[in-house]
Amino acid sequence: MEKLLEGRIHSGVGGSFAVAADEGVLACRARGLFRKQGVTPLVGDRVRIERVGGKEGYIREILPRKNALARPPLANLDQLFLLSSTAQPKPNLRLLDTLVAAAELSGIAPVVVFTKCDLAGAEEYAAIYKAFPCFTISMDSDIEPIRALFQGKTSAFCGNTGVGKSTLLNRIAPELALPTGEISAKLGRGRHTTRHVELYPAEGGWVADTPGFSVLEPLEQETLTKETLADGFREFAPYLGKCRFPDCAHDKDSGCAVIKAVRAGDIPRSRHESYRALYEELKKKKDWE
Repeated sequence: MEKLLEGRIHSGVGGSFAVAADEGVLACRARGLFRKQGVTPLVGDRVRIERVGGKEGYIREILPRKNALARPPLANLDQLFLLSSTAQPKPNLRLLDTLVAAAELSGIAPVVVFTKCDLAGAEEYAAIYKAFPCFTISMDSDIEPIRALFQGKTSAFCGNTGVGKSTLLNRIAPELALPTGEISAKLGRGRHTTRHVELYPAEGGWVADTPGFSVLEPLEQETLTKETLADGFREFAPYLGKCRFPDCAHDKDSGCAVIKAVRAGDIPRSRHESYRALYEELKKKKDWE
């Protein structure tokens, strides 16, 4: 048997995967054993493949992942750019905080970006997310600091439809020429323009453009549970373990060091409100879900 080649999945549609290896890009199918094991190859996976022709092959093995997202289906990310517009559509901080927590708990560095700052100011939002790399941009903003983060990293862009993910990616790497959509005046949100997940080379790294939030399900992440949730809010870190009760859920006063820090202004109130809402949602989630 020919020696197995190693490569990385750069795109996948309908059970066919484009795998980039030293020998070039091969069109590969996954072996049936993955279905039997309940394993699905993901874009970003490092894999071993068996070549069965010039540019075709079969995926024989998925190498260990350092992280994985359920939706969008991506593996081995270094950072996740989370975009939210200040207007058209208005920011949904609850959803943004959920995605930040999902990234943190998966070992993916979150980068927060507020767009359309020429339509509405972003100062109050930037203050909320000062614990993170946080950017506020408009169409004429300097994006070099964002571009610099691409070097040597595998990144993904996530955000509600219409916040300008593809537009920003085109500014960073014009050669991508990603399709963009217009905002629907009736609905106040954009048309879906990205139909599948694919890795693109950009600025010395790789980036995935992903569909809008209609297919993003952060609560499907196995790492996001009521027991782990507090670790997904990095502002809580200095206060964890300092509550009156060791099993404190940080959702009620009762000597909670986190709530005390919120009242003192050391933790943004909206971040804690998101935590409490998400904690309640996770409490309702069954172990088998």
